[in-house]
Amino acid sequence: MLAWSPISVAETEITVGVYHFPPVASVGPDGKPTGLLGDLLEELEQTHEDISFRVVHTSPKRRFLDFDAKLYDVMIFECPDWGWRDKKEVSISRPILADEDFYVALRKPGRDLSFFDDLPNHSIVVISGYHYGFAGYETDSSVLEQKFRIEFSDSHSRNLKLIKADRPSVAEVAVISRSYLQMHLAKHPEDRDTLLISDKPDQRYQLGIIARKDGTASADEILKLLSPLIKNGRYQRLVEKWGLRLPADFPTGAEAP
Repeated sequence: MLAWSPISVAETEITVGVYHFPPVASVGPDGKPTGLLGDLLEELEQTHEDISFRVVHTSPKRRFLDFDAKLYDVMIFECPDWGWRDKKEVSISRPILADEDFYVALRKPGRDLSFFDDLPNHSIVVISGYHYGFAGYETDSSVLEQKFRIEFSDSHSRNLKLIKADRPSVAEVAVISRSYLQMHLAKHPEDRDTLLISDKPDQRYQLGIIARKDGTASADEILKLLSPLIKNGRYQRLVEKWGLRLPADFPTGAEAP
């Protein structure tokens, strides 16, 4: 065990906020975390027998309110630029994961990548509460509805179904993460000829650990719990399993935190 004081005695429970963000994280019907986060929490509990994690299911829009209400202390795999940097009560780790979002439309005769150049004139479907580059990271539904022809959804799966249904008045463009697209196309290879995917991302993001400063453990202390898994290569294998990537400068082996 690493010797660091805040969580080094008996069994300590750490509350982790989770919202639907596949394949990075989600919560199954049984209330257990799934995706990369589910695998990681299981590995951490096996590696550190005096640590346990309790998952608190939140939503993209509710996650800040639930954090302020102290319903959870930690969020793993969250981008600091998504509304966290202005919060004085949080600590933020170095990035531990990277991904990006792309525009997706229905492939049609005469439609090419230039279709995405005129985004404000197309109907767009997005996940409520998510932050998007094209929208200046604004999440207020009323503000977005004034600026765009926009439809709000709760999943990438539904958004792709809307695109494939060819309903231009509802959804001509969806914004989908690279990792989710990779997972979807592996299961539905026929969609490679059905979908038109932009060659330029809506945004690139690096995800780290967000933790309450007066909580059970700081962001860097949570990162230290990952250290054995980083050093033995297990963390990298979990990341690759879910079609995700490590940040370009992420330390491995002996350089692990």
